[in-house]
Amino acid sequence: MTIGEPVSAADVRLMQGLAQRITACRPELVNDDASFGELAWIWGKGQAAEGASWWRRLWFSDGDLVAWGWAQLPHQVRRSDGSVKDVTGAYLMYQVHPDHAELVGEVIDWYDVVAAGLERTVIPSAADEFGLKQWAAHGYVTDPASVGDSGSWTQLNERDLVDVEQPVLPRGFRFRTAAEVEAAAVVQAHVDAWAPSTYTAESYQGIRQTAGYRDDLHLLVEAPDSTMASSTIMWLDDVKKTVEFEPVGTHPAYRRQGLARAMLLHGMRLAQAAGATHATVACLGAPGYPAARELYYGVGFREFTRDAPLIKTVN
Repeated sequence: MTIGEPVSAADVRLMQGLAQRITACRPELVNDDASFGELAWIWGKGQAAEGASWWRRLWFSDGDLVAWGWAQLPHQVRRSDGSVKDVTGAYLMYQVHPDHAELVGEVIDWYDVVAAGLERTVIPSAADEFGLKQWAAHGYVTDPASVGDSGSWTQLNERDLVDVEQPVLPRGFRFRTAAEVEAAAVVQAHVDAWAPSTYTAESYQGIRQTAGYRDDLHLLVEAPDSTMASSTIMWLDDVKKTVEFEPVGTHPAYRRQGLARAMLLHGMRLAQAAGATHATVACLGAPGYPAARELYYGVGFREFTRDAPLIKTVN
């Protein structure tokens, strides 16, 4: 069996193309970590620091990519607070076109080889009944970490871009874009919102080089003291006319002032002007994590799909 090759920028673009094709026919089957924007985000922010631990395999039919697996193997994660975390298990991102659903078995077999001897996790869509049966047949079970009110699982939310409300910022705040702001301030906005964070200037440069990134759709909210208090990247798929918000974050000192709400509304109106008719955003779905879900519901999003985290422990 082919073990695979390192993940390249060209590979990610092919994966984004498969995401677009599945979005056109069975959008509920696009895995949360395999969407057009999420692929760019994961690749861009992590390639420099973690790319050496990434391996992939691609499956083609008549010249078109129809399935892929992207295994993230053990590595170290360095955070902005100086801490270091050892990731000792394996994690798989993957996608299979529904017309070639039988390939999910080959993806699983490949993952079990490339991650042999490691605890293995994967997060398929809960809507993929065929795929879930295949994972179960290979010994994968519901990840206990995803169970209960504080379980870790993700829901994808969507809305049509019609009747988007006019955004209102508190006095003294203003909208900015990454095209207008120094790179260091853009990076700091993300680090502040997600501290402790793995995001660095190198991560930002990686993001800027990905397919789908536009600095005029990388939004920030500037506070009266010039702090970049909130930020989000919008990933515009101009083929499917949809925009994906990833990530969305606000500095802890500026939360509960309506900044993220205003930024999302402003972003949706910009996306409309750029040709988008539909928007998505993901959040933790368990009852113990209501804040982001309530924010998104408050600007018109509703749940579309959710994922089903699985695990296979070492025998």
